[in-house]
Amino acid sequence: MKITKQYFGNENIPILIVDNFVEQIEQLTEFSKNLKFERNSPFYPGIRAATPTDYQELIVNSLRKTLVEFFELPNSQLTFPVSHYSIVNTPAEKLNLLQKIPHFDSLDKNGLAAVHYLFKDDLGGTSFYRHRKTGYEMINQSRKIDYLRSLESENDGPNMPKKSDGYINGNTPLFERIGEQQAKYNRIIFYRRNSLHSGSIPKNLIKNSHTSNTRLTISNFMDFS
Repeated sequence: MKITKQYFGNENIPILIVDNFVEQIEQLTEFSKNLKFERNSPFYPGIRAATPTDYQELIVNSLRKTLVEFFELPNSQLTFPVSHYSIVNTPAEKLNLLQKIPHFDSLDKNGLAAVHYLFKDDLGGTSFYRHRKTGYEMINQSRKIDYLRSLESENDGPNMPKKSDGYINGNTPLFERIGEQQAKYNRIIFYRRNSLHSGSIPKNLIKNSHTSNTRLTISNFMDFS
C-alpha cells in the first residue's frame, strides 16, 4: 500500500488516499458479479449490494490506527453502518435536485466515509466543494440550520441547477470546487462525512455505459464509538 495525505480548501479538509489497497483486487471485483444490486437509497443515484465482512475486516486490520491518528479520532471500536458495492447508473435528466449538488453524509466529525475505486477507465473520482454564499466546506451541528436556510433562500433562483445540468462536476454559481481526488483502480480514499462532496461524474457516463466500463466502487460509512 502507498498512503498519501492531502488537505483541501480554506478549512483544510483532510483526505487520506491509499493506493494498491487490496492485494488480490480481481477477486474483489469478481465477487461483485454474483451479487444482486438494488436501489436502496433515495439519495444515491444508482444501485448497491452489500460487501463481504472480510472486506470491512481488512480496513480495520490494516488502516484503523492510521485513520485514528490522521483524522484525530477516538481510539475506539470501528464499525460500518454502510459498506456497499455501488454503481452509478441514473441518467442525468432523471436526477433529483439533491443529486445535482454536493452533499454531506452526517454532522459528526468523527464519522468517516471511504470510496474504493474498482474501475480502470476514466469515469470520474470524487470532488470536494465550498458553498459560495456561506463559505462552508463542511457542515456540523452549529452550521446546519444556517446552511439549510441559505440553500432554501436560493431555491428556485437563477443559480439553482437546471434539469439539463445533470451531475455536478466542477464550479457552479452556488458551489466552488476546492479539490478533486482522481479515481485510480484499487485506490481508496477516506474523508470526514461532514465534508461537502460529490462524485465527479462525466456527462456521458450513463449514455455510453456498458459492462466493460461500469463505474463500480465500494462506498463505506465508518463510525468510531
